[in-house]
Amino acid sequence: MRFSSAIVAAAIGICATSISAFTPSRGAVARSSTVSSLTQQSPQPLTQLNQYASATAGAINLADEYAQRDVYSMEEFATQYGLQKAPGVELYSDDGSDYQLITQQPIGAGQTCLYVPSDIVISSEKAYQEFGNEIQQAEQVLVQIDQGTAARLPLFRLMVKILAEYDQGENSAFFPWLNSLPRVYYNGVSMTNDCFSCLPPYAGWLASTEKANYDSFVTALRQGYVQLQSVNDDTVTQWAYNVALTRFQEVWSPQRAKLIAPMADMLNHSAEPNCEITFDDMGNCEVTAMYDIQPGTPLTISYGDPTNPTPIFAQFGFLPADCATLFCKAMHLEPYIKELGIEFKDLLIQTESGEIAPKVWDLFLYEILVNNDPGAAEQYYVAVKCNDEATKQQYQDQYFQYTLDSMKQHVYSILSDVDTLTAKAQNYDLSTHPRVPVIVAHNNLVRDTFTMTAALLEQMG
Repeated sequence: MRFSSAIVAAAIGICATSISAFTPSRGAVARSSTVSSLTQQSPQPLTQLNQYASATAGAINLADEYAQRDVYSMEEFATQYGLQKAPGVELYSDDGSDYQLITQQPIGAGQTCLYVPSDIVISSEKAYQEFGNEIQQAEQVLVQIDQGTAARLPLFRLMVKILAEYDQGENSAFFPWLNSLPRVYYNGVSMTNDCFSCLPPYAGWLASTEKANYDSFVTALRQGYVQLQSVNDDTVTQWAYNVALTRFQEVWSPQRAKLIAPMADMLNHSAEPNCEITFDDMGNCEVTAMYDIQPGTPLTISYGDPTNPTPIFAQFGFLPADCATLFCKAMHLEPYIKELGIEFKDLLIQTESGEIAPKVWDLFLYEILVNNDPGAAEQYYVAVKCNDEATKQQYQDQYFQYTLDSMKQHVYSILSDVDTLTAKAQNYDLSTHPRVPVIVAHNNLVRDTFTMTAALLEQMG
């Protein structure tokens, strides 16, 4: 089901290689010692997916969102330029649409599962060097449009590179990889205002923020500083943005950069991943087993914080099947969240039981105290900041009924809103709103979780 690669911070930085990452060559590639077990093996056969390969070559077809993905040719291309797989590692699909990497042989902890040479790794830093003054001028415009986009310049550079390669069609060295990618996405960038209006506030905010960021990117690119033939085609620009957004890895040393490694970007998500991705000092990508992996097991990484699946939903367009928690949806208390220094990932509700995390109780009690007893609010604030559990417990006992009532009001409000939002979404025509199913799935998860929470709160009094 691989839609994308995730935000998995790489442990080791990259630097420019002597061979451009943008013009793959079949010359020798520097390899780290950890891949010796791969290089000593006989070359592994290509995954037998030729039944899904395109019958004829041609330009990348984005007009048909469900056009066949030529994954077989991508694997052949990557192998020609130095891709190596551990014995038994192969691409797998049960429908010719969604793909993942699995192993048919045991892999030991610490073993390299996959090696992708730097020659075919797309790097935001090298894109910046390739486009030079053109991209610098575009980035200046982008930051003027929205200062917040300064932190997302590496993503912008990846998008520019993907658009430039798309424009070259079959003449692009990366054509086999581009032609292997999904055409349809279900994330926030792909949603409409109607979609956003059918989501709870937190999910709607995350999804619409991603769409707004895309809009800023496109506005900057359409100033014309970077010469791109397809920049005025909304279908192409949105696709390029989604490819960059959903398939990158990030490194922070020797400088921050985003990278996409073909084939490694086929790894699926898990809350308990069995692999990690790193880049060595030459920019080569390695996928390493974190523990022993048994035959028939998918190779997985983490796309983000498993305790809070809503950002994964907004960025990648799916809900992790193994998510154990949800954000408590208390966006109306965001000023107090910031004031207390609590992170969203700590404001959770268990999806299997409806249990509420302690910091959620802290947040709701603090809001009550601020509005009714500022002096007590100050003391409780200090107790939260200092992790003074004894003082916190005193206030929690004293104001328990008030906090419980506030929590009930919030939970029942969310349940009512989710039912209304889901009913609204289900009235849309799927032919014009194909993202409705994933929106409904998100809302149903919220409803089921908060129903359990409501039952627990009623038991408390």
